[in-house]
Amino acid sequence: MAEIPVISSHILHGLPAFVRQEIGERALLQANRAAGFDLELTEGRNCFIPHAAVIGFVNAAARAAGEPNLGLMIAPTMNAANYGSFGRYVLGADTLGQSIERAIAALCYHSTDDRMSVAIVGDEARYSYVFALAGHPGYDMIAGAAAGVLLSVFRAYLPLDWRPLRIELNIKRPRQAGLFEDLFQCPVIFNAPAVTVVVERHHLSAAPNRASWPIVTIEDVARERPGGAPRELLDVVMAQIRAQVLAGSVSIDRAARPMGTSVRTLQRELNRLGTDFRSLVNAARIQRASELLRHMNGSITRVSAEMGYSSPANFARAFQKVTGRTPREFRSSM
Repeated sequence: MAEIPVISSHILHGLPAFVRQEIGERALLQANRAAGFDLELTEGRNCFIPHAAVIGFVNAAARAAGEPNLGLMIAPTMNAANYGSFGRYVLGADTLGQSIERAIAALCYHSTDDRMSVAIVGDEARYSYVFALAGHPGYDMIAGAAAGVLLSVFRAYLPLDWRPLRIELNIKRPRQAGLFEDLFQCPVIFNAPAVTVVVERHHLSAAPNRASWPIVTIEDVARERPGGAPRELLDVVMAQIRAQVLAGSVSIDRAARPMGTSVRTLQRELNRLGTDFRSLVNAARIQRASELLRHMNGSITRVSAEMGYSSPANFARAFQKVTGRTPREFRSSM
């Protein structure tokens, strides 16, 4: 089974609320189904989801809205400031150039298989990003939004009336190409090798518009995701399961779909690794339940319901099987 690229769920920050308000609740349900879980219930948490889930979410919302330019509509809402410690680290740099360098250095903690670079060509600076599934079906919706993220970094350092020299997108020229130039207020070139924002080189020395950000080091970013974003199949599946556990409903079908595989293939690969989906779900639930028992004053019945068990008795049996103690014994021992 090929490596499945993943990206922080922070990438979709605010989009569920946008879809609900602009398109409707039904569209949001369809988009969440395509992503594999309810994204609002994991918002603010550093979960990792397949790149395909991002494409699935945006495209499902677009189909529900009958809006082929949804990617452009969401571009202005995209902001690296919403990307957890990664975003705070990137935008906490003293200059725009250092901010871009930080984004490149910390990208491995934000996603796998994405690429980011900066190049100086004469008097121009070119800040480029390549999404891991660029060119895959449905990616056209993502390119404009990706440009929006890059632009958010520039706007954190440059005046409100600043405009880029041009933007390059790695998608075919669309029928309504003029909409892109209307939105970005600059020339837009298509069929490029990457999503690229081109600016005057001297802008790289610009200081931030905001007086101060909380100090965040790359070690802080690394602590949120030791070893970087997950790459191995087992780690990717566990990341999916943890996100579903936080969202309150776990399904192997919803895990397999955004990973671009079938339930049967996923189960076969897990069996080859010496485990199965149910065991991984139980482990993730017990881990989360232990955290809730440790930090919540709520009843064990509430923790049981939060973890999706049909009854407190079933939860207690499952918890004791893994930990050797009942939930009550675990809590009293703290």
